[in-house]
Amino acid sequence: MILQEFSFTNFRSYSHAHVSFKERIICFIGKNGSGKTNLLDGIYYLAFCKSYFNPNDSQVIKHEQNFMSLTGKFDIEGETLTISCGLKPGQRKIFKKNEKEYQRLSDHIGIISVVMISPTDQFLITEGSDERRKFVDSVIALNDKIYLDNLITYNRILLQRNILLKQMGENRNFDPTVLEILDMQLDEPGSYIYLSRKKFVHEFEELFIKLYQQISLSNEVPSIIYDSDLNSSSFLPLLTQSHSKDFSAWTTTKGIHKDDFVFLLNNFPLKKFASQGQQKTFLLSLKLAQFYWLKQAKGIKPILLLDDIFEKLDQSRVEHLFELVSSEEFGQVFISDTDKKRIQQAFKSLGVTPQFIETPTEVEI
Repeated sequence: MILQEFSFTNFRSYSHAHVSFKERIICFIGKNGSGKTNLLDGIYYLAFCKSYFNPNDSQVIKHEQNFMSLTGKFDIEGETLTISCGLKPGQRKIFKKNEKEYQRLSDHIGIISVVMISPTDQFLITEGSDERRKFVDSVIALNDKIYLDNLITYNRILLQRNILLKQMGENRNFDPTVLEILDMQLDEPGSYIYLSRKKFVHEFEELFIKLYQQISLSNEVPSIIYDSDLNSSSFLPLLTQSHSKDFSAWTTTKGIHKDDFVFLLNNFPLKKFASQGQQKTFLLSLKLAQFYWLKQAKGIKPILLLDDIFEKLDQSRVEHLFELVSSEEFGQVFISDTDKKRIQQAFKSLGVTPQFIETPTEVEI
């Protein structure tokens, strides 16, 4: 999978740019705040229909402008695809593939495979379970349309159930009959999601452990524990048994929307007991495992985006990472950094000459 050309208008800090990519490894070089991360985010946006860094679409439009657009020309196994996006405040987001508009944005997910590695990935350790669920869901959804459809269906029915519980709580009138109908509607998509997540963790963890030990040069054992209410009960009885608690809480207290993925190192919680270096290695291994898992599942090398990688890792780990991404196992790689010379030096010994693009760029390149 190769991104050949990339154009954008009024995206984040940029008014306009058109960039052509000639090498397999491309480096965006510029001072902090010059817009290099925005270029990576634009590529990510074309894959996932959203920003990696900001969930609020109105904030990806350049300040004081009333629209933004993105266009990427991709080569996927010899097939040329042009993906474009248009966004105006208060209007429906438009995505097109070869000028044909998608009726649902979810139909686009999985067409373009992208893996982002950024200093902000620390939130996977420091923040709550919803961030880890989003990570797992995004990886699985890139390869499984049915999973994404089930996730959308589950969240829609869950919202209806929670609205109903709130109304019951406000009126102090509990009606289990209506809840039971929604319970049955949640059962099928919820069970599918649970089994898919369980299967994913089993496959993913093996890749992840191997990568962690390669990068850390140690025998430390990282692990991911899938913590779910469904580990001890099938879904429908779980929901039924929770009716009284749900009525008191005015919300659905049990289900796959409460799942977590617990990060451990040598059987100890990563957040509490791991050093900063161990946490950085854990996150890098997690994201590289995401790359390899998608590559195996889809048979295509995802595009890899490395944002300010020197901020995440020490010199030895950066060198190991660059050696890895320079191999034929990887496809197109985009790197952002502030120092062109250290990037040149890192790749020189590997016999690789990257393409360098200075930021900010407001002209055609």
